[in-house]
Amino acid sequence: MDLYALIVAGGTGRRMGTVIPKQFLELAGKPVLMHTAERFYSFDPQIKIIIVLPGDRFSLWNELKVKHSFKLPHSLAEGGQTRFESVRNGLALVDDESLVAIHDGVRPLVSTNTIRNCFETAALYGNAIPAVSPADSVRMVTDAGNIPINRHCLRLIQTPQVFYSRLIKKAYSTDFCPEFTDDAMVLEKSGEDIRIVEGNRENIKITNPEDLIIAKTLLPDVS
Repeated sequence: MDLYALIVAGGTGRRMGTVIPKQFLELAGKPVLMHTAERFYSFDPQIKIIIVLPGDRFSLWNELKVKHSFKLPHSLAEGGQTRFESVRNGLALVDDESLVAIHDGVRPLVSTNTIRNCFETAALYGNAIPAVSPADSVRMVTDAGNIPINRHCLRLIQTPQVFYSRLIKKAYSTDFCPEFTDDAMVLEKSGEDIRIVEGNRENIKITNPEDLIIAKTLLPDVS
């Protein structure tokens, strides 16, 4: 069965406070997005990588590939107005009988062990999503005030989220719902149960300037 990595990189960098979108910011000498793609290539050089970018960023990406001598094989798909649309556009390039990992382009610290766990579990059960337990105490804010939540019952969800392509493509044929915050929620709405596997705590999503500083420190130790 073929393996795919669908890397979604449609961010604008608004919270990062930069003109250049965060996926193109340099981390240890090259764009974050290149590090992310290389994590999947390190896991399996035969994996089929699809990168989803806004159409007006294709030329910038091509310039960066030349600048950094980036020759890793991949295809491009044009993103949509929402992440939901971007994922659906990328899935159009995925064969029906395969396993596809959907991953945030700004998570360059995912470990090959996390990727492997997700693919192996999805091969058995149809899907797998990585998660870690929160280390801090957690409270839920309501209109009436706030209440403590048992953190041992909670998980912080990461990517890659891996699915049988036939199932996730069918799930993405539905209409967009504002409540969708990740791909697992889209699949869950179609009636499938979601499988959680252990992620790696370093697998942060680079969103704010301090995240880039943390990533620079952690990158050499991720394998």
